[in-house]
Amino acid sequence: MGDFLLISEYLAEQFNNLEIEHVTTCKQSLTKDPHEYDVILLDLSLPDKSGEDLVYEIIKFAENIPVIVLTGYSDKKFAIKSIGLGTADYLLKDELNPDILQKSITYSIERKKVFNQLEDSEKRYRELFQLSPLPMYVFDKSSFRFLDVNKAAISHYGYSKEEFLSMTVFDIRPVDEIERAKDIIQNEENTGMKTPGVFKHFKKNGEQIDVEISYNEIDFEDKRALLVLANDVTLKFQHIAAIEKQNEKLKEIAWIQSHVVRAPLARLMGLVNLISMTEDSDPEIDKNELLQHILNSTEELDKIIRDITNKTEQINIDKIQ
Repeated sequence: MGDFLLISEYLAEQFNNLEIEHVTTCKQSLTKDPHEYDVILLDLSLPDKSGEDLVYEIIKFAENIPVIVLTGYSDKKFAIKSIGLGTADYLLKDELNPDILQKSITYSIERKKVFNQLEDSEKRYRELFQLSPLPMYVFDKSSFRFLDVNKAAISHYGYSKEEFLSMTVFDIRPVDEIERAKDIIQNEENTGMKTPGVFKHFKKNGEQIDVEISYNEIDFEDKRALLVLANDVTLKFQHIAAIEKQNEKLKEIAWIQSHVVRAPLARLMGLVNLISMTEDSDPEIDKNELLQHILNSTEELDKIIRDITNKTEQINIDKIQ
């Protein structure tokens, strides 16, 4: 209680509109709502808990609120350890004065705000990374090893996360594309998002796919890394190839219609005109012969039409070969 009264005086001397709440046990503190407080001042020796166990319990309870440890023991090793556990500062009671306490509280609150902002930013990055419907991965620029992969990459390529993290980015590429990829990575400059083009990748089952790559340089776990978005465009390329094939067939059909069909059609028109202009009694005209020519021409025309129909039926954009 003596320490509490002394620290209360220090706080009242430095802060306006001050509200202090005093609890005497760890169990009592855990019944409070940490979001109601700006800072927690923690004595290392409470009746029901002390030392590292107490620090760990209060840090977990405090969530985003800074915790400053106050102690009468000058233990530098434990001071460092408590900071590692997540406390904002470690102050000796014998060295305390109003100025030191005020600075520690102010700095701790501001540092915690920055830290919380960084945590929120990292959380948003993680959510965007993991929830992306397109495969994304991060790899080390020096070792080319995978550092992280999202769920879409795991699902699309068929490798588990553990398998990815044991591989390099060259393990999913054909041998003849490794040098091309290596040149791009080694000559990369950090000037924003880049799209170097389409690469060949292999899935775990051996299937080869066409992948459009976009990437940006980032810092990841103290490493210079590349964040890569891999858009599988295999189906897109297959559709383009199918459309080009269909265009060729349409050109072929158009040529047949404009050239091949004309010959029997012209003969039919000539024979019909000849019959219409001939008298029935004309001995020089054998109408049976003319009818046979007409029949031959119609059969030829029918065959051409069937060929056109067959070629038309082959044009099916939904069926990718």
